[in-house]
Amino acid sequence: MSGVFLRTVGRDEGGMRLDRWFKINYPDLAFGHLQKILRSGQVRLDGKRVKGDVRIETGQQVRIPPFSPKGEAIAAPAESASRRAGRPDETRVAPSLGRRQAGEPGYSRGGETRMGDGDFLRSLILYEDSDVFVFNKPFGLAVQGGSGLTRHLDGMLPALASQRGDIPRLVHRLDRDTTGVLVVARTRRAAAELGAAFRSRSTKKIYWALCAGVPRVKQGRISTFLAKGEDEKGDQKMKVVQQGGEATHSLTYYAVVDQSAQKLSWLSLRPVTGRTHQLRVHTAEMGHPIVGDPKYFNVENWELPGGIQKRLHLHARRLMMPLPSGKLLDVTAPLPQHMQQTWNLLGLDAKQYDPIEDAPEK
Repeated sequence: MSGVFLRTVGRDEGGMRLDRWFKINYPDLAFGHLQKILRSGQVRLDGKRVKGDVRIETGQQVRIPPFSPKGEAIAAPAESASRRAGRPDETRVAPSLGRRQAGEPGYSRGGETRMGDGDFLRSLILYEDSDVFVFNKPFGLAVQGGSGLTRHLDGMLPALASQRGDIPRLVHRLDRDTTGVLVVARTRRAAAELGAAFRSRSTKKIYWALCAGVPRVKQGRISTFLAKGEDEKGDQKMKVVQQGGEATHSLTYYAVVDQSAQKLSWLSLRPVTGRTHQLRVHTAEMGHPIVGDPKYFNVENWELPGGIQKRLHLHARRLMMPLPSGKLLDVTAPLPQHMQQTWNLLGLDAKQYDPIEDAPEK
């Protein structure tokens, strides 16, 4: 083909970064050349100049210039990655940075007007179909109720009830200050099937964390027995114990993705089991607790680097699991605001490859 043409963003492409969209649809277009035609304004989104990191939305129109890296006409759009790999049943969901990230869940930036439960939850959706909602849970939002909590995700779910009266149901949990991918079933049947998938460990979860210090062994496993205990305030705290009694086995694979001045490390964590506070306890147990953890951070005389917020730096980055429909769900959540600020401050690149994506299962 020749000349400029417009291409409409498809329904399953909403939320993608523009440069990622080009990589999928025009795999022969070199990254450097893409940046060049973006800078020169040859690529436009709904008629406006944009950068490669902008998030596109379904129905928007992308202006495609006629030049390939060699000055030739760009080839016709490629097939989707799923079809090229012979997996037409795979559902791949890109992160949506354009969605609102709440500092105080359900409130406007000034804290004056609270959003309705339905509107607030929909602002967090990364993916949905007839069986599931997948949310990007923000910092500070409790998943379930507890002492002193009046607002939590489980209590908001009736606002997303179907016309038949089906109220969405929780099938797994994240700690209140942990951010990222959270799957909720839309029906009783879906809840049963998704719950079974979590129990059978047919799901794969990848977390990102910022930890104190840098592990000497760059990639490994942490295998311990955990039991419930209490801290000095009487609050619940998980402890590493010997096998026996009420202790349960826990297993995590970890890898160092990057580090900053040997003082901080970006870890990719792959929990095989799903115990309470597992990742927080495991990182602390190996001497590298998660930055901002008020319960398990145990490094004496350690000062938080300037510019980094004193918030838990633990993020449920990616989740892969089979859906009741037979499709494979693969969802990635963007970093929360406080972690993105830290990554920017330390010069860490969130687009890096995750080294334990294919970690063993046992």
